[in-house]
Amino acid sequence: MKRILLFTIGLVMSIDIFAQDKIETTISGDIVSSYICRGLKMGNVSIQPTLGVSYKGLSLIAWGSVGFNSDDMKELDLSLGYTIGKLNIGITDYWFSKMDGGDPDGRYFRYNAHSTNHVFEANIGYNFGFTSLQWFTYFTGNDYKADGKRAYSSYMEITVPFKLSKMKWTATGGIVPFTSGLYATNGFAVTNLSLRATKDIKVTDSFSIPIFGQVVANPCSQKAYFILGFTLKP
Repeated sequence: MKRILLFTIGLVMSIDIFAQDKIETTISGDIVSSYICRGLKMGNVSIQPTLGVSYKGLSLIAWGSVGFNSDDMKELDLSLGYTIGKLNIGITDYWFSKMDGGDPDGRYFRYNAHSTNHVFEANIGYNFGFTSLQWFTYFTGNDYKADGKRAYSSYMEITVPFKLSKMKWTATGGIVPFTSGLYATNGFAVTNLSLRATKDIKVTDSFSIPIFGQVVANPCSQKAYFILGFTLKP
């Protein structure tokens, strides 16, 4: 699952980028001390590359995560999104090398309903300026209830960006509205309360490295994490 990093791994795209009349490309990579997504621990120290292209509101993004340990789960996400004004919508195909009830061999091109390592998600969100709201729902793929029926696991997140002491901050709150095996919840649950600070470290007059620290708490699982990472981009 993509960190909610792009927007959230997800798809929250900035409006000023999409206002351009030319094709925009993005390439970057994060290195993080732990991979935490929506309050869930997905891995330890990880490299997370991003490659994207956008044009007039339409974007196509590939995002991945791989751990330093060969036994760590690998992830590859492909997202198609569209932004018009302050509204954004999108679809993401998540693939995991390991998944409960999925393909034990981790084959990417296996899409069988009950033995695939893919899960597909739709999202919709709105940027109010002082805050943004996103809703995500898995609509197909490996997401089922114990009785074999589709779970339609969902997640809602609100983010509030602000500046303090010359750093960029983001406060985030996320909930799972009903029972989900993928989110390990039994009914309504708060799964993500986080605070992230980012600061650009100047290396040369024309090159700087964004470094971020993030505290994440998951009240549902009673767990908390501290993440340190940095971003590399041209």
